Amino acid sequence: MKNTIILITLFISLSISSQNKLPYYEIPDNTTENTAGSIASRMIDGLGFRFYWATEGLETKDLLYQPTQEARSTEATIDHILDLSQVIVNAAENKPNGEKLPEMTFYQKRARILKNLKKASDLLKNETDLSDFKIIFGTKEFSFLNAINGPIADAIWHTGQIASFRRSSGNPIPKGPRFLTGKVKK
Repeated sequence: MKNTIILITLFISLSISSQNKLPYYEIPDNTTENTAGSIASRMIDGLGFRFYWATEGLETKDLLYQPTQEARSTEATIDHILDLSQVIVNAAENKPNGEKLPEMTFYQKRARILKNLKKASDLLKNETDLSDFKIIFGTKEFSFLNAINGPIADAIWHTGQIASFRRSSGNPIPKGPRFLTGKVKK
């Protein structure tokens, strides 16, 4: 039953994804200045581009793939990245964390992650000083620098896991993305 639901969800997701253009098919062009905000923004853009291509064309077998019983499945890894993307966008908005997210399909999670990352990148892009941006958990606040070594780096790490998992399940990343330039070779 669960596999049938996932298969139906994936079919609907693929149909919807071809109709709605998601961010990070390619990385936006560089800004002209290297500021704290533009560098943080570019790190997030790099994450978004990698996540887009690590999750593009995933199939049910890929979402269910789990290298060992103790490891997260690809789908559980995406759930974790969703939580991390929420922390990233909340830091860019100076909003506290803790919002409970609704149940979502794979496509909805993927879209939310990519849109969260794009929104955070856009909010930070023109900032010259990030000292007013914080990660907020209840009464605890952390510098935006913690967002770089925390949720941003962690999401990059886990995106690499998805790329590896899908290769192991027989569905490698599609040919075309050029990770150095952030463009897609046609």
